[in-house]
Amino acid sequence: MKNYETNRPLNRKISEEMNGGKGMSIFTKVLTSIGIGSARVDTKLEHTSYKAGDPIRGVVEVYGGVTEQTIDAIYLTVNTTFTRQKDDHPYTETAAIEQYQITEPFLMKANETKVFPFSFTLPIDAPLTFGNTRVWVQTGLDIKNAVNPQDEDYIAVRPNQMTAAVIEKIEKLGFRLRKVECEQTTFGTSRSCPFIQEFEFFPVNGLFLGKLDKLKIAFLEQTEERMELFMEVDRHARGLGGFLSEILETDKNHMRFSIASQDSPLLSKLLEQKIICCLSHRRDKQDKKN
Repeated sequence: MKNYETNRPLNRKISEEMNGGKGMSIFTKVLTSIGIGSARVDTKLEHTSYKAGDPIRGVVEVYGGVTEQTIDAIYLTVNTTFTRQKDDHPYTETAAIEQYQITEPFLMKANETKVFPFSFTLPIDAPLTFGNTRVWVQTGLDIKNAVNPQDEDYIAVRPNQMTAAVIEKIEKLGFRLRKVECEQTTFGTSRSCPFIQEFEFFPVNGLFLGKLDKLKIAFLEQTEERMELFMEVDRHARGLGGFLSEILETDKNHMRFSIASQDSPLLSKLLEQKIICCLSHRRDKQDKKN
């Protein structure tokens, strides 16, 4: 009691400040810096499904917290996950496909609401949401010396016209899509992503039934009119020689080649020739230039 009486003037001062003065401001700033009572963000997309290369439009709604805050920027990041191998164990990591800044610094007052419309183009080589592949738009508020509020909105990404045509023609050659996944790679692609999306097919009928185990396709550099593909054929390996081939991976052959939109009428034949070329261990340098 003696200590309380001695410190009564100090306690009264703190109480007065906490009830509407300087102390309350400091206290709330400490809380908002760790995310309590800070500004909140909610992104609303125009659609939930897009083709690769489509425009994505929507609004970002920002709700002020219990105190005034300066928002340095709002960022929209298109993310996905990919598998990375380390010490023969797979690990899942997140990769940013593209990031967009949609605002300059602005002030948010306590309990204020602001709405920011936006529009950006989904990259034409964004991974498709086939198999276990997931893609989402992450919204982040950049607030100095504070936990940055975030929001995540998952979207479906469908193939554009050229990509859909390649998948359709491969299936018409007697293949069925078995697995799609994003894997770490050292391939040079049109962007600095650390992965490629790999499409694995297996033959169920047609010319290649019984001649190979699986066919892998990856779409590398892409534009509206042209794309570069990576193709790998995994042939049947039988007996001791086949076992050694599997160990040494000599039972696999691969190639890179380009196709253009004007190749569409002959696309099925072109893909068939490329598969045959891989099977016969022939590399046609001219094909890489086409």
